[in-house]
Amino acid sequence: MVVQLNVGGDDSRYEGDISWSDDSSYIVEKQTSDTFYANSSVKIKYLSSFNSYVTQESIYRTARTMRSLSDNNLNQNLTWVFSVDPGFSYLVRLHFCEIDPDITKANQRVFKIFLNNQIVEDQADIVAWTGNTGNGIALYKDYAVRLPKGEGQQDLWVALHPNIASKPKYYNVILNGLEIFKVNDITGNLAAPNPIHTSVQQRILPNVPSKSKIYAKIIIGVVSMVAASCLLCVSFFVVFRMKRQGDSNASVRPPLWIMRSLYGNSHLPVSAKTNTTRGYASSLSSDTCRHFSFAEIKAATNNFSERLVLGNGGFGKVYKGEIENGTTKVAIKRGNPLSKQGVHEFQTEIELLSKLRHRHLVSLIGYCEENSEMILVYDYMSLGTLRQHLYHTKNPPLPWKQRLEICIGAARGLHYLHTGAKQTIIHRDVKTTNILLDEKWVAKVSDFGLSKIGPTSDDTHVTTAVKGSFGYLDPEYFRRQQITEKSDVYSFGVVLFEVLCAKPALNPTLADEEVCLAEWALQNQREGILDQIIDPYLNGKIAPDCLKTFGEIAEKCLSDEGVDRPAMGDVLWSLEFALELQENMEGGGGVLGDMDNEETPFSKYEKKDPDDISLGFNGSRNNSWSSVVLPH
Repeated sequence: MVVQLNVGGDDSRYEGDISWSDDSSYIVEKQTSDTFYANSSVKIKYLSSFNSYVTQESIYRTARTMRSLSDNNLNQNLTWVFSVDPGFSYLVRLHFCEIDPDITKANQRVFKIFLNNQIVEDQADIVAWTGNTGNGIALYKDYAVRLPKGEGQQDLWVALHPNIASKPKYYNVILNGLEIFKVNDITGNLAAPNPIHTSVQQRILPNVPSKSKIYAKIIIGVVSMVAASCLLCVSFFVVFRMKRQGDSNASVRPPLWIMRSLYGNSHLPVSAKTNTTRGYASSLSSDTCRHFSFAEIKAATNNFSERLVLGNGGFGKVYKGEIENGTTKVAIKRGNPLSKQGVHEFQTEIELLSKLRHRHLVSLIGYCEENSEMILVYDYMSLGTLRQHLYHTKNPPLPWKQRLEICIGAARGLHYLHTGAKQTIIHRDVKTTNILLDEKWVAKVSDFGLSKIGPTSDDTHVTTAVKGSFGYLDPEYFRRQQITEKSDVYSFGVVLFEVLCAKPALNPTLADEEVCLAEWALQNQREGILDQIIDPYLNGKIAPDCLKTFGEIAEKCLSDEGVDRPAMGDVLWSLEFALELQENMEGGGGVLGDMDNEETPFSKYEKKDPDDISLGFNGSRNNSWSSVVLPH
């Protein structure tokens, strides 16, 4: 047994003391999913072939689905990633039960199932599988996956995507439970090779008989366990010392994995008096981040009125609110108390945004964690997200110059993250829904739940699990699980083409070559026909030299290797140059420079200060991206 997941539910145990964990730590993009709970009217039944393997009913009464907006679902996958040993076969058992009372017939919810980018089910239809006898019938499906031999652990991907070809009533997916079993090889072996230990044995014991090698492995294993125990002791000592130091060092905290090992993985550590206590986040000083009482939050949102909901994501709903006796409008993001998701995102947002202030970053006003709640309070952005002004919207199309200014503002915010703070901050989820607009159309980068502190001066990258949004993911990061600030540059390159073409980053309904905007736009850019795929509203409204420069910027951002991509400061400068070219054409003064030669703004013009706001940029240029690998 590798893993047993109660998908969409909580950790649970049943007869035999077999543990079913919640799946939140394995899912790639929580904000694209919703948890779903069966109401009492749905009675769980089992297929006759199921008798030999009956799982507790609670596993089937919860599920994870995609968000309710079907047009968005077409651009998304629901994906889980697991680290497993190479060189083995794995049995993947997926548990299904249609628990939505609105879905009772075949072809209402049909989806595809992918294992490691291979289609294993093209038309998964749970109601059809059960003989079109309605919902509430539990079943499971088994699939085999073979991982090639290699060093270190490898990823096993499970992904679900709506089937468009069958034209179902709902473009959505569902999964109730997931199990992965490791299958022994032909010798009966289940052990994973450890390349470090193996190489040590080869150097020290090259010709030792097999028994001695076994003893050597045991000794190495014991030494490893002792080392791990020592590390755990050190961790507890760190926590103890920090507790002793109290408020004098309140800004220093133990690593997240220590906090989780001490307090569990569901909520911030709070005492039994949940109505007034504060938890982990409360150690932040009050002068950088305000603590709101739960009563204040309820008053600000009219007791979380549905009429004030601005949106709904994986973390929870976002409400429009008013504080300071109605004089200040705010956006209040409330974590979903049932899903038990978002602890890490909650902490990361507070850790980062409480210390950052910039005109092009959304400001965090405060937080609330009473009653085990996870609530964040931000400045209110009255014009919503950039995407809401590009496509699938009733908003009027944006003029090209205004689009350029929004891109410049977002680039300034990202440049500040990369170079203006004490440490490099990698956003990790740059996309048009995370670029917000205030009442004056000033762009502000938002949603720092996935952000990471960048590499130190001694390192070139940070090794971390892949997280982000499909269509925007840096393929180099996707392949190597090594992230740098250049991963943000790649994602921003996708945003640039999205702004120019007014098309989503992924659209599976299009022809194969057009599904991924980054690949399609790059191909057109390299063939010199980028003008043929731009937003029709912009036809004849972009200065030719401006379009040429803008296309070169986006192309450079999407370079195959991270070292070939420009730093965000260079991207910013080039966008400002493109805006200057556009303004010169609109003002009748002609365009600057001869853009018909092979030189680009990156090589032809001397760099200037990339931001007119003096915030201590260090001026560094670390030139440290490939086409997106889609699970389907």
